[in-house]
Formats: sequence, structure tokens, C-alpha cells
Amino acid sequence: MTSIKFSHTVTERFLRYVVIDTQSDPASPTCPSTEKQKNLGRLLVSELQAIGIGDAHLDEHGYVYATIPANTDKKVPVICFCSHMDTSPDCTGKDVKPQIVRNYRGGDLVLPADPTQVIRAAEHPALADQIGNDIVTTDGTTLLGADNKAGLAEIMDAAHFLVQNPQIRHGTIKILFTPDEEIGRGVDKADLKKLGADFAYTIDGETAGNIEDETFSADGATVTIEGVSTHPGFAKGKMEHAIKIAAAIVERLPKQTCSPETTEGKEGFLHPIGISGALEQATLGFIVRDFTEQGLKEKEALLERIVGDVMKDYPRSTWRMEVKEQYRNMKAVIDAHPQTLEYAIEAIRRAGLEPVRSAIRGGTDGSRLSLMGLPCPNIFAGEHAFHSRLEWVSRQDMEKAVQTIVHLAMIWEERAA
Repeated sequence: MTSIKFSHTVTERFLRYVVIDTQSDPASPTCPSTEKQKNLGRLLVSELQAIGIGDAHLDEHGYVYATIPANTDKKVPVICFCSHMDTSPDCTGKDVKPQIVRNYRGGDLVLPADPTQVIRAAEHPALADQIGNDIVTTDGTTLLGADNKAGLAEIMDAAHFLVQNPQIRHGTIKILFTPDEEIGRGVDKADLKKLGADFAYTIDGETAGNIEDETFSADGATVTIEGVSTHPGFAKGKMEHAIKIAAAIVERLPKQTCSPETTEGKEGFLHPIGISGALEQATLGFIVRDFTEQGLKEKEALLERIVGDVMKDYPRSTWRMEVKEQYRNMKAVIDAHPQTLEYAIEAIRRAGLEPVRSAIRGGTDGSRLSLMGLPCPNIFAGEHAFHSRLEWVSRQDMEKAVQTIVHLAMIWEERAA
């Protein structure tokens, strides 16, 4: 196996990217949902072109495409590395001020701009593996954006390394950076024909060494209540308040199970994410998650029963429920192409880590790409406590992800006929 001397520039890239606000907006109908995501896209394209990747471009929908040409005579499948540019709508990503805790010695990390924000070692057991490492956090007022700007920086650093080291043999490598992953629309406008990849990897996972070949399956459900409006001074026996009906539905949801705060592992949930309305009409939004199709259907049937039971007390009001598919578990697709996982596990080992296969209690662009015909497991990026002001990532974990990407490109070439 070729001995490789890796550079240590991924953290510099990461710090450049996180200060650009790329928060997506689920209420926006456009693609990208926020124009500011293109600001990062333009920077990434300029950096790709500067390292010699001439076809790098940003399309009108906010997607970045680029190609590292093959430098081998072997017939190697085309692989793609993918990360998303947007950050979560759950926590502000404006005016991110990253901090570096160098040579972490253990214990809690108090974030400087808001001392009530503490990354507690007892609540973040992964910190125990970071002794002596350099940890990047926020100042406590925003999220960090390691989800998924760590992945962006790692792919960019690996691309730069491969271009600068032509002695490392690899097939054609495609790069895809997507908008709007956090709102479930990350590949809505992805042009897979233009991309031209045979297999792909999202770089969007948590703990160093992890590889994920299974995700939740996901639906969204909307319940609309049509109440009965009348003047409140003359409402006795007449008014049926849509907001109160909606509140009664939420109150009937299971308390000890079937929610994010009461489940783990392979357990799914039914999760209210929004309530809006007035006396006459109210709307409840839910996300439904499970690892099996049957589990999804059971939870949707449970919601339907709860709504139906509540509505018995409001005979003159009406309701409707709409369910929309969001993404599906990618496991069956990955299982049909075992080399995607096998090669990634070997690449993680070559990077000096112990591979850990796991299932994501969530989804990635890889879920939908897999179901669209592009098998796409998810590889660690080192991100932790995402979607919160306690988000953190270590320099050393990001460097290991860069090494994993490079080794993976090499392995596909080595194993080719």
C-alpha cells in the first residue's frame, strides 16, 4: 500500500465556510430555498477551479458539480462524493463565530459568549475520545454548521490532495454539493444524468470511523381542522374552536413512547413539528419516522385514530389528513451493491480507525439518491450535537475523513479489473 503524507488544511477550509450563512427555509417554494446558499456555492466553485478542476460550476438551482478526471488506464466505476451546503432551520446560522479549543484536556466546555451554553462531558461521551485534540465550537450564540460544512471541507481538501498528487491512481471522481438537505429537498433538482456517477458517498455522519448503510424511512403528515366559528358572545352550544381541537389532538399523542424524546435505536416516532391557525381552521404538521414501511403505516394509522377519536366531541367540525412520502431506508439498495460498503470499511481502516456500521436515526441525501438508482452510503464527517448551539467537531476527525476519502478513491481503482 502506498505511503501517503497528508496535508493539514481541512480546518482552514472549514473555518472559511462556517461563517457564510446558508440556513435553508422550509416555508420557501424556491430551489434553493434561500439565495444565500449560493454564496457558499460560488466560493466552492472558485476554490475548485483554482485547484485545477475546470468544469466546476454552480447551476441555477444552487447545486455545485465538478469532476476530477481519472488518471489510470483501468476501467473504474465513477464514484461521487456528496455533501450539503445548507444548515438547519432549527437554530440560527447567522454571524457564526467559531472557537478552537486546542489540546483538549477533558471536562466541560463553556461557550464564551453565552456561559449558559455548556458542552458537558457527561452528556457528550464522544468527548472522551478527543483528549489532546483540537475542538472547534461556536461562541454559544449560533450553531456551528459542521453539519455539513465539515463534509464540504473534507471533500474539498481530498480533491485538492488528489489533484496535487497525481501519483495516487484513481478513476473519475465526481463532486456534488447540494442545497436544502436539511429541509428534505436536497436532491429535488439534482441532475444524475449530468453527474454521471455509478456509486456515491455522502460525507455527513457523526463519530469518526462510522459508516451508515441504513436510515429512517420518512413521511410528512398534515392534519387540517375545519372548526365552527361564531361570535364569542353568543357561542354557547355553537362554537367548535379549531385551535382547541388541534391542541386536544396533540394532548392525545402517546406520552411514554413513539416520540423523539422517548425512543432510540431502531424505534420510530410520530413528531408534531408545527401548529398554526385560528378559530375556524387550524393545521398540524407531523413528521413520521421508522426503519420499516410497516412501522410508518402503523404510526400514520395511530395518528388517524387519535384525530378521529378527538373529532367525535366536535360533531359539526371536519378534518382531513394528507401524508406525503419524504424518503425511504436505503438499506436494500446498499445491500444489493456490497462493494460500496466493503470498500468504505477498508478505507476507514487504512485511515487508522476502527470501522463501525450503524443506522442513522435520520436521513441524508444518500437515502434519496440510493432510491433514485445511485447507491450511496453515508461516511462520518466528525460532526456532533448538530442543529444546536452546542455543535462541535475536532480537527483530527476532519483530517481522518479526508484520509478516508482519498483511500476510498484509491481502493476503487485498485479493485478495478
